[in-house]
Amino acid sequence: MTDELVAGVLAGQRRAIARAISLVENNRAEARPVLAALHPHTGRAHIVGVTGPPGSGKSTLVNALALHFRHSSSPQTVGIIAVDPTSPFTGGALLGDRLRMQDITSDEGVFVRSMATRGTLGGLTKATADTIKILDAFGKDFIIIETVGVGQDEVDIVKTADTTILISVPGLGDDIQALKAGIMEIADIFVVNKADREGADRVVTELSLMLDLSPVKSAWRPPVLKTVGTLGEGISELAEKILAHRKFLEEGEGLLKKRNSRAREEIIDLIEKEISKYIHKMLKYDVSFDEVIEKVVAREKDPYSYAQTITEPFAKYYQIYKIDKKGV
Repeated sequence: MTDELVAGVLAGQRRAIARAISLVENNRAEARPVLAALHPHTGRAHIVGVTGPPGSGKSTLVNALALHFRHSSSPQTVGIIAVDPTSPFTGGALLGDRLRMQDITSDEGVFVRSMATRGTLGGLTKATADTIKILDAFGKDFIIIETVGVGQDEVDIVKTADTTILISVPGLGDDIQALKAGIMEIADIFVVNKADREGADRVVTELSLMLDLSPVKSAWRPPVLKTVGTLGEGISELAEKILAHRKFLEEGEGLLKKRNSRAREEIIDLIEKEISKYIHKMLKYDVSFDEVIEKVVAREKDPYSYAQTITEPFAKYYQIYKIDKKGV
């Protein structure tokens, strides 16, 4: 099954791509060998993250941006991952972003996948990074990720995207104050969408002033653009800035640093998941675990000492590893 699925993805078979993504979303064991086989075929796509508060028009802007890339003088293929929140009560998700992207869903050069957060915080889903790899191996030139829009803690996108776009809109109250505490620092491009509304120029001015006052100086100064996603206004300028940022990253060491950091975090995360998986299995079959829980609740035992006991083998391994490395 693995070889057939991998061959299907590399051949651009949309059904195979959908099946591979479903394996990843459902955390199936079969996903691991598929991703491992696809890994050598990744690293070519430019990943664009689009984030911002709810109601800022992210889906409309992503739709307009994809249309621009498809109809430019040098048409580019596009993969879109649209993340929707999962209900904490029912566990369901609307996944309604496709409804706002009717202009592109029938385009063979565009692949749209809606995904639910399934309780993950940070604006993305656990399967996002692996889905990016599948779309990258599929051969997409650009992969656009539209985050949930959860607010100022939505910073996971900067660990995932090569270029991060932060959208704000006039008329949402003190939106700059709300944004600056968390995600103002992650943007490579600022977009004031729905710029036909009153107050758009004020938002542009406030963003520019905040950039001027930022203590962190970089060779890349994030541009501040105005767009009207529903009318397609400002989209070509946004696309130009995305290409300019890609060129900036490729000419320096920015892209390599981003991808090195991403690989480091991915490897550590995979190791943590593997260790966690076996600890969960061990505790599941440990008949004394229920007794431990009762003693912790009765304050006869503390959870910290028990956790340390369980992880003792890793501590011993670390000591051996450290001594071995010093000896080298």
